[in-house]
Amino acid sequence: QVQLVESGGGLVQAGGSLRLSCTASGSIFSINAMGWYRQPPGKQRELVASITRVYRTNYADSVKGRFTISRDNAKNTVYLQMNSLKPEDTAVYVCNLAGRDSSGQVYEYWGQGTQVTVSS
Repeated sequence: QVQLVESGGGLVQAGGSLRLSCTASGSIFSINAMGWYRQPPGKQRELVASITRVYRTNYADSVKGRFTISRDNAKNTVYLQMNSLKPEDTAVYVCNLAGRDSSGQVYEYWGQGTQVTVSS
């Protein structure tokens, strides 16, 4: 059982910044990757950024150069630094953890989501 707790969302003006955090707790054997997804109203969920156990990162084209994902392995925490925010970034941001148990079984966990609203 793993729980993900997100924080850092809020209301910000265009051009501003926010820093999201997601902390995993519970029984964690091996984390393959952690990342952030978002789902704007009326649109499909999309991957925003992810980071693997070996610190390989992946970003959506729409956020490259503006967002930075990082990890603190000691705290089982992933961060998303969001700069130069645009109204199009408005969405619920959801944390994701992908990992394996001791037998190699793959599993995923999701947070509850945190609202990010960017005003014009």
